[in-house]
Order: sequence, then structure tokens, then C-alpha cells
Amino acid sequence: MSKIIILTGAGISAESGIETFRAETGLWAQHRVEDVATPEGFLRDPQLVVDFYNARRAQAAEAQPNAAHKALARLEAEHRGDVLVVTQNVDDLHERGGTQNLIHMHGALNSALCGRCDHRWPAPLQMAVGNACPACDAPAARPDIVWFGEMPYQMERIFTALGQADIFAAIGTSGNVYPAAGFVAEAAGAGAQTLEINLEPSAVGSQFDKALLGPATQTVTAWVEDILNSN
Repeated sequence: MSKIIILTGAGISAESGIETFRAETGLWAQHRVEDVATPEGFLRDPQLVVDFYNARRAQAAEAQPNAAHKALARLEAEHRGDVLVVTQNVDDLHERGGTQNLIHMHGALNSALCGRCDHRWPAPLQMAVGNACPACDAPAARPDIVWFGEMPYQMERIFTALGQADIFAAIGTSGNVYPAAGFVAEAAGAGAQTLEINLEPSAVGSQFDKALLGPATQTVTAWVEDILNSN
């Protein structure tokens, strides 16, 4: 019973209408990363940052999980071995598509974080600067997003899983952002078969054993079918 670890990036949600980080149009194109995705940017202009993530949260709420999200949920439900999805995405399309064994390594739009006591709670659709923490009452709420310069979540659990994986697949990732870009080397070093599923090869595409190129809704669905047929 093989253990499958799947890393997903923005490419899996693009067909649901959520723009990728490097899209030439959309929310990211209107802002500098330093202004909306760093702790320093939040300190400089918290209103700008809160407004930016409110817009992203509203966009994600309107999006629907696509066939690729649903295929991964089917894989988790029907595969005889373990399946873990590690996502760089902050939308909740995996959850709404049915995936349960999931790590949001870069945080989640639908979660708020207290900058003082680290308490987490469900974020309202529209957060406001100075929202109070329900645990400590400090006016220190912020989006529960891992910004540049911060440590991604649950890294110990992720690296343990990579060391035990029989199959590692990366879906819709750019290969430009570490530590996620290093996962393929970690899994391969532990003996896993590695597969990249993407529109085009990523920055670390040459490190994978195999690639499936094309839209995620088609390639992921076909790959899942192949895995389940070989069970």
C-alpha cells in the first residue's frame, strides 16, 4: 500500500478562476509583494494588507473546486494507502472538493491569527484593522497567512511524510519558492517516485522522474484514474 504525498500550487486552482501569483492581471499584479506579503508591509500599512486579503478572500469564496480538486479527494478516499495533500494555496478549494488529510503550509484565507498570542479563529469575510482577538482581547488580528520571511506551517510533519513517501507528485507549482521547491529532492533522496503535473515544466522540473503536461483538470484526473486502476 503506497504512501502518496502531493504538493499543490496555484496552478491547481487557476481553472477555478483564482489568479496565480505571477499572473499579469488580477490582484497580485496591482501590488508589490513587499507591500502586501511581508510582516514589514503589514506594519507599514495594515489597511492596505487587510484590504488585499479581504479581496482575495472574497474571490476565493466565489470560486468552486474543479475536477482536479475532486480527483485528489477521490484518490484519498479510494487509494489503499495513505494520501497527504500539502498545499501552498490559501484558498479552501481542497476542503470543499472533499480532501480531508491536508496541510496548508502557507496558511489560509478563512483563518485569522492573533499577532500577540498566536490564537487562531475563523476569519470574517471582511476583516478590519484592529479586530480584537477572541482569546486575549488584543487588537492584533491579522490574516493567517505565511508571509515572505516567515516559517511555513507544519514543516516537521511534512518532512517526515516526504521521508516515508513512495510517490511524490507536485501539481501546478512554479518551483521558485522554497522550501516547497526542495520537496522533490527530499522525496527522491528517500526513494520515492516523483512526478510533476503542470502546464509547463517548473524551475525544478528536471529533478522529477516523469512529467504530465496540460491543464490540471485533465492531467490530474487521468493520473488519479491510473493510480486507482493499479491498486
